[in-house]
Amino acid sequence: MDEKDWILLKLLGEEKSVTKAAERLFTSQPSLTYRIQKIEDNFQVKLFTKRNRGITLTAEGEYLSEYAVEMLRKLKETKDALANLGEEVQGTLRLAVSSNFAQYKLPGLLAKFSSFYPNVQYNVQTGWSTRVMKLLDEGDVHLGILRGNHRWQGVKEILTREQLYVISKQQISIGQLPLLPFIKYNTDTSLKTIIDGWIHEHLQHAPLTAMEVDRQETCKEMVKHGLGYSIVPEICLRESDQLYRIGLTNEKKEPLLRETWLMYDPKSLDLQVVKAFIGFLKQEQHVTI
Repeated sequence: MDEKDWILLKLLGEEKSVTKAAERLFTSQPSLTYRIQKIEDNFQVKLFTKRNRGITLTAEGEYLSEYAVEMLRKLKETKDALANLGEEVQGTLRLAVSSNFAQYKLPGLLAKFSSFYPNVQYNVQTGWSTRVMKLLDEGDVHLGILRGNHRWQGVKEILTREQLYVISKQQISIGQLPLLPFIKYNTDTSLKTIIDGWIHEHLQHAPLTAMEVDRQETCKEMVKHGLGYSIVPEICLRESDQLYRIGLTNEKKEPLLRETWLMYDPKSLDLQVVKAFIGFLKQEQHVTI
């Protein structure tokens, strides 16, 4: 049994499908089936039974899949500990980062951190903040950078605050918004809640939704071509966009803000690479506004 076998067992437990497990491992189904047979021969057990769609793990299969998760966790801890024995900052830094921060901020941060610590490798997973929280809760990453205020038992610190803006190609006013085409984009629940709350409190009528697109950047392009207006966080805006902006405020006339949080288990600070990156991150991404 090697690491690839433990990963295979873990994926079988997650996917309940040989086909999907093969896709995630970037291998062919016959090749994966051969490896499964080798594992079954090694333990003298049957891992699963086939059904119309997917598989059902046997009791032995369930046990080995759960055991694989634990083995992979211990292997990560061992690799981290070995990389941490010397004085040099090195090893693999495992991050889970919300999509917007990953797109607009993370590449530059990692490039700069690498210039200080060239022997650090990265394992980065991105997605909506709910996925980041799941990876944190399961201990798959050293730290998470995410949007919105989520519950977390470990260290939880505000990394940045940014204002939300109405954006349009031409100059408009808040009073005109219910009469103009509104462009929605797919986003996480926390941002959607903030935007919907502001619309409910500040507009006399619901906006006329002209388009619903899957990505924030697609939305921006639609706005840049004069097809409507939208509401976006400051992180995605550039001077080169040449868009008209209206900074949004809450009922107290204060800037309507969205927070980015840094979350991690305090035990992670025992690792030099994590401690160094958190210190660097706080220095580079000091709280704004």
